[in-house]
Amino acid sequence: MSNLEEILEFNKKFVEEKRYEAYPIAKYPNKKLAILSCMDARLTKLLPAALNLKNGDAKIITNAGAIITHPFGSVMRSLLIAIYALGVEEILVIAHYDCGVQGMDASKLTGKMTDRNIGKEKLDFINCCGVDINKWLKGFDSVEESVVETVKIIKNHPLLPEGITVNGLVIDPETGRLDKVNC
Repeated sequence: MSNLEEILEFNKKFVEEKRYEAYPIAKYPNKKLAILSCMDARLTKLLPAALNLKNGDAKIITNAGAIITHPFGSVMRSLLIAIYALGVEEILVIAHYDCGVQGMDASKLTGKMTDRNIGKEKLDFINCCGVDINKWLKGFDSVEESVVETVKIIKNHPLLPEGITVNGLVIDPETGRLDKVNC
């Protein structure tokens, strides 16, 4: 049985048994909070628990490394929508220690793409579209510096309204301990 088949089978029972009732939420985040965090699976349940967040308290956006790679990309778009359409007034950027993106080498990643039959012409095409693939896929050296840079992009965004609080933190993925980053 494939993952999808297993998921759909479980989901049918989940709905039939009304297990969704354990997760009541409103469309708008109760705490008027948006969080940009890493997609690391260790944070899926740990992050909300460590922040005392209940289902519906915050809009949580995840990606590899909790990084904004472009000020007009999908992450910043999601944050702006959270502010203007969903009433968010505070943003937390929460990266984590022991992140797989830290020290990631873009050339090794593109090498793995080549190994999986992504031809050089496709990689060259990405570069011709105005995207520096090595910069786009590059990791970061310091998790704290990465948080500072992402917070800076958000705070300096021309569409960010006044009064939005933006802070940066780093979470320990084993204990849930939070360390505030001076941004």
